[in-house]
Amino acid sequence: MTVPRSPAFTKDSGTALVPLAGPEDFRALQGRPPLASPWLRVDQEMIDRFAAATGDHQWIHVDAPRAAAESPYGRTIAHGFLSLSLLSFLLAGVFSYPGRKSSLNYGLDRVRFTDAVLVDSEVRALIGLAELREIGPAEVRVAWDVTLEQAGSPRPALVARWLVQMRY
Repeated sequence: MTVPRSPAFTKDSGTALVPLAGPEDFRALQGRPPLASPWLRVDQEMIDRFAAATGDHQWIHVDAPRAAAESPYGRTIAHGFLSLSLLSFLLAGVFSYPGRKSSLNYGLDRVRFTDAVLVDSEVRALIGLAELREIGPAEVRVAWDVTLEQAGSPRPALVARWLVQMRY
């Protein structure tokens, strides 16, 4: 069995990871501008692995010759759900969580796929704290406003409000 390679950041954002060791660190993010993750290249291998994992083999994602001939983009594009799934990886390029005991996706309040992610493009996430709810001792529910940018594109590829619940 071949283990697929992990995605790699292609450019350094120039910022160190921001440690979020508890509710007080989240509160310090309130009202601050979004932080940017490093850039990540979305290549055809990544798209093909996602197609294999999900069973979504639409030609616009996996058939480069057909996409070049028939797609309005002139090449393959990433699945919208692939773009969404990258948020966890991109968030890990911005924040660290010393002392965290658990972290669970709580859901998404909204997601909009506002532009296609083209094969071999670079994306990054702009992540801002929208809301912090302390739901128990050393437990928070965080709402992140996330925008997925694509290098060279004036439009974001994705905008979302992502909810995560963490215990410290």
